[in-house]
Amino acid sequence: MMGYHWAECCQHVPFGRVQGMKTRSGEVVFLEDVLDEARSRMLQNMAVSKTTKELDNPDDTAEKVGIAALIVQDFKGSLLSDYQFDWDRVLQSQGDTGVFLQYTHARLCSLERMFGPGDQNYFSPQCLQEPQAVSVLQHFLRYDEVLYQTTEDLQPKHITNYLLRLCHLLAVAHKSLTVKGSTPEVAQTRLYLFRAGQLVLANGMKLLGITPVDKM
Repeated sequence: MMGYHWAECCQHVPFGRVQGMKTRSGEVVFLEDVLDEARSRMLQNMAVSKTTKELDNPDDTAEKVGIAALIVQDFKGSLLSDYQFDWDRVLQSQGDTGVFLQYTHARLCSLERMFGPGDQNYFSPQCLQEPQAVSVLQHFLRYDEVLYQTTEDLQPKHITNYLLRLCHLLAVAHKSLTVKGSTPEVAQTRLYLFRAGQLVLANGMKLLGITPVDKM
């Protein structure tokens, strides 16, 4: 009706009911109120967190992280499924949340700021024999399959849960595959692995409508 040429390509995807979503102001919920509430609560959480970095624009970061939290909460399961909304659970920094996605991405960006992106001349697959590295590499191989599955049934849960699993694998790898103190060849190869993880994570988040943050 608005005259857009791509209208015929659009397809409605039905979704379930979100129960319990309300702001402090009352029962009637508008999108703007929810986004404002997410930013406000996230800003408070960041203010009391010991891991929060010094940020140029805390409000902007809080908004992006808060929106990520809302999107992931919506997209973790089937769109048709009803679910009970809880602010505290949505904004947790640990577990399968949008905050965890953003934190992992920011942590990988911090690693690159500290050591650089890695030198391709030093890349050696033989340096990625540890189970933690192999698990990450094997998970990378599933990305195209997940994208294809998403286009088939139009359910963002495939990408969302893929990214959450990637974050858990990268967290384990980051703890065990140290860069500092390793030989140059090992260090640069591991940096390439983490750089690849950051790129896949950022790409997937953007597909879900999430803007990745570099610091938080």
